[in-house]
Amino acid sequence: MESLSASLIGMGLAAAGFAGSGVGLGLVFGKTIEAIARQPGAESQVSKYLWIGAAFVEAIALYGLVIAFIIMGKG
Repeated sequence: MESLSASLIGMGLAAAGFAGSGVGLGLVFGKTIEAIARQPGAESQVSKYLWIGAAFVEAIALYGLVIAFIIMGKG
């Protein structure tokens, strides 16, 4: 396998983190809506944790993007 084709496959695998990020965001926001529907009084506390969780999930996507760019630069 040539170096270019290996780097393209590596970039694709690094970008697979975006799929996990999308699923993670869907779960975070879905469960937050469910929690607020069950306990409307706890909305302010749940919303705080929503944004913390969303930030962590988005960080995973950004790590995948950075790794893909690093591989692209070396290829």
